[in-house]
Amino acid sequence: MRTRFLAQGALIGAFYVLISLAAAPFSSGLIQVRLSEALCVLPWFTPAAIPGLFLGCLLANLLTGAVLYDVIFGSLATGLAALCTYILRRNGCSKWLAPLPAVIINALVVGYLLAYVYQVGVPMALCALSVAVGQATACYSLGMPLLGFLEKQTGLFD
Repeated sequence: MRTRFLAQGALIGAFYVLISLAAAPFSSGLIQVRLSEALCVLPWFTPAAIPGLFLGCLLANLLTGAVLYDVIFGSLATGLAALCTYILRRNGCSKWLAPLPAVIINALVVGYLLAYVYQVGVPMALCALSVAVGQATACYSLGMPLLGFLEKQTGLFD
């Protein structure tokens, strides 16, 4: 693997963990806005973000005391969303779709985990809707401005 790829992935993962830990009080639970999910737009620029986001989410989930199913499947959801975002860019889709995989995939996976693993006492559909709103808040209100800013930076992800 190239050094630049590893460095980018490691930095993205580290930022994900740091943001998750700093915002831990409102990053988990039925009503959540995981601010670190704004970084899910980064695969738009580099495939190094895919393992970076997956590992960052895995570490954040471990460090915040998530149950094993959440550590595994929540992290896989973020990794899959990152892969889908990268694929959207490669297929020439609008940049406004970049956050959508993180919103949809995490809503379904984390919504399921909240309803059936954490047993929060709310139907799965409401759990998924709650997660989708939190994801959309982080990914569109923070992620899209980040994407716009990074588009203007030359050579950052070359």
